[in-house]
Amino acid sequence: MTERLASAQGAATARGPASTEGPATAGGPATEGPAAGRLAPTPSHTVGPFYGYALPFPDGGEMAPAGHPGAITLHGHVYDGEGTPVPDALVELWQAGPDGSLAGAGGSMRRDPVTGGYLGRNGVDFTGFGRIATDADGRWAARTLPPGGPAATAAPYISVCVHARGLLHHLFTRVYFPENAEANAADPLLAALDPARRETLVATAAPRPGTYRFDIRLQGEGETVFLEFR
Repeated sequence: MTERLASAQGAATARGPASTEGPATAGGPATEGPAAGRLAPTPSHTVGPFYGYALPFPDGGEMAPAGHPGAITLHGHVYDGEGTPVPDALVELWQAGPDGSLAGAGGSMRRDPVTGGYLGRNGVDFTGFGRIATDADGRWAARTLPPGGPAATAAPYISVCVHARGLLHHLFTRVYFPENAEANAADPLLAALDPARRETLVATAAPRPGTYRFDIRLQGEGETVFLEFR
């Protein structure tokens, strides 16, 4: 089954179920390009997950400046199609600041200019970017700031990119927040989804203030809505 829902925002559309056992998009026999004798691109295929060694960096989920009073915690699990936690997934977060700005600040992974080693974030600036590897229980967590609305017609959200075993292409989704119910109802992407699918994009507020849970289900019952950008 494939669901392609046109988004009023133009860039993002909901895609069909993800596959953790093969290509995320179906491929057919290679065909020649427009020029005679030109070779077609080599199909992508699983080679890893080497990203688990090269991409994570210490404190990748510490996005909020140290001691910031408005910081929130966003956490959850990555599950496969059978509901089993994925222990070697990688979750990337991209977001606007509380004022809606997408400028961010450099330095998500600064290097020591003398030793070339990891220097860390400066603890003051908000970069709007986080990268978190799941632990042995498939759990991830980030400490960040609440996102502001990127546009008047869209509800505030955090963009998510997921790398995981068996995925030939990383997946994109979004996290919306439950307290923005009015803005969520008017958001073009959320409005294009039926209620059950829409709920997979809205985090759940925990009893502790400023804490939210967002589980990512790659396949199966309750599968997270994933997006295609055109």
